[in-house]
Amino acid sequence: MMCSPARGAARFVPTLMLALALACSGRGDRASGDTAAAPTTDSSTASAPSRVMMTDAVFKTPESVRYDADQDVFYVSNINGNPSQKDGNGFISRMRWDGTVDSLKFIAGGRNGVVLHAPKGMAIVGDTLWVADLDHVRAFHKRTGALVASVDLSKMRALFLNDVATGPEGDVYITDTAIRFAADGSMSHPGRDKIFRISGRTASVVIESDTLGRANGITWDTGNARFVLAPFGSPDVQTWKPGDAAPARLVAGPGEYDGVEILSDGRILVSSWADSAVHVVENGAARKLISGVPAPADFGVDTKRNRVAIPLFQGNRVELWEVGGR
Repeated sequence: MMCSPARGAARFVPTLMLALALACSGRGDRASGDTAAAPTTDSSTASAPSRVMMTDAVFKTPESVRYDADQDVFYVSNINGNPSQKDGNGFISRMRWDGTVDSLKFIAGGRNGVVLHAPKGMAIVGDTLWVADLDHVRAFHKRTGALVASVDLSKMRALFLNDVATGPEGDVYITDTAIRFAADGSMSHPGRDKIFRISGRTASVVIESDTLGRANGITWDTGNARFVLAPFGSPDVQTWKPGDAAPARLVAGPGEYDGVEILSDGRILVSSWADSAVHVVENGAARKLISGVPAPADFGVDTKRNRVAIPLFQGNRVELWEVGGR
């Protein structure tokens, strides 16, 4: 993700949009929380999605949601402050499949020896929950919340670690948007976009290039043996394979992407801040699937019920949507 929390969002979001020279006009469909437009769906599909529920505004800048089928729960990362600040107050919530918050601060910075500043994307490998946190990647036991490891990427010039995905061999891949927010909300891009890989506890840079377009969302596409990338600073949803010098364009869309996931039937879902929507990519084209979800960040997919859990970055809520089949 790219922005800031509840009160700070009003400053950070416009600054970011302007700095990236993207299509941002401060429209009402980007307003936070209760002022959002009523959600709509794409009625052209046989199984149009429907909103199941919306949580209370209990989260603190929810940035990412990750589903764990093993326990039938969601994890929700909370930035809770400036998304670039090492303030130590970030936390991870645990939420049941029905949207009930089981533990608001299941893992919390400053407690039990845990350091969490501005947690963003997450991935699960076995019993380990991997979390991107500025220039570190933290690993926790998904059942107990205990700290397992902390991999320091600062010496490799990590600046704004954003999303996390599991590769085909169980390695962990992390995008770096390479931006920084100052205390006044101004944004700079002092580094180059990167993707890191952690194998065991050893980290490496697998690609460093501004062709990543402000690297943000990432997920592994098993059926096509490739990663799918959702950049915030490009209108193109991208694909990339380890070893490639640059990503390739998959399909064009509204841009300002955040989360990206692949459903069991192969459809690709990607969230966009540009039009407050989640889009589906299939048959070589992208179309709007869910509308009226302002600042839709890195969503998760309940693989048992085919539901999408969308964190509303500025609204401090998570929405659950039934997306159905083709």
